[in-house]
Amino acid sequence: MSEQVSAVQAAEAVTDEVVRVEGVSRTFGRGRHAVYAVREVSFTAGRGELVAVRGRSGAGKTTLLNLVGGLDRPDAGRVRVAGHDVTGAGEAELLRLRRGTVGFVFQTFGLVPILSAAENVGVPLRLARVAAAEREERVSVLLELVGLGGHAGQRPYELSGGQQQRVAVARALANEPDLLIADEPTGQLDSETGRAIMDLLRAVVHARGMTALVATHDPALIEVADRTLTLRDGRLVDD
Repeated sequence: MSEQVSAVQAAEAVTDEVVRVEGVSRTFGRGRHAVYAVREVSFTAGRGELVAVRGRSGAGKTTLLNLVGGLDRPDAGRVRVAGHDVTGAGEAELLRLRRGTVGFVFQTFGLVPILSAAENVGVPLRLARVAAAEREERVSVLLELVGLGGHAGQRPYELSGGQQQRVAVARALANEPDLLIADEPTGQLDSETGRAIMDLLRAVVHARGMTALVATHDPALIEVADRTLTLRDGRLVDD
């Protein structure tokens, strides 16, 4: 009986695992000019978990997130996201992965300035060819989720930095990804607004059963995370 229970628990653990990184390394340049951005990093992240990735500037945080999200390829090791082999995927598969399985939030917001908040959120849905009625309904729900239901028609320049980042979070959630990757999402915000964004990310992750990897060097924001990965000179030194 105990063996059967163990088998069930093992199966559930596999099901709940969204990210698996095994011995991943990435080097830029060669010879004495080589920069070892990520060195033999391994970790897993489960569903409903917000994992902070911390370290000083140049520690390898952005490179690691790019490797997990399929924006870059490792020199060695393996990455799997929601059952997909990111490392061995072709360009077409990586494009599908980035459009549906992984959502991205960047420090610079990355909003299209001529589009309204609602139109920015709807961009991934247009690319996925979601029907107009469903797209409008989903955009409305997402803007309400991030507290911007009354700002749908405003363009980025009419919004504060914190509001722009909330639009970026809503856009990243548009296609209901399994994994949300946020690279220094509070880097351009004051501490109070940054904390609000991190609280929002954690609430969304827990409510929707997603996984989030958030790169940050702000100790106050790290407190919001469920777990913390610490990088030093490209190596994982603490989990």
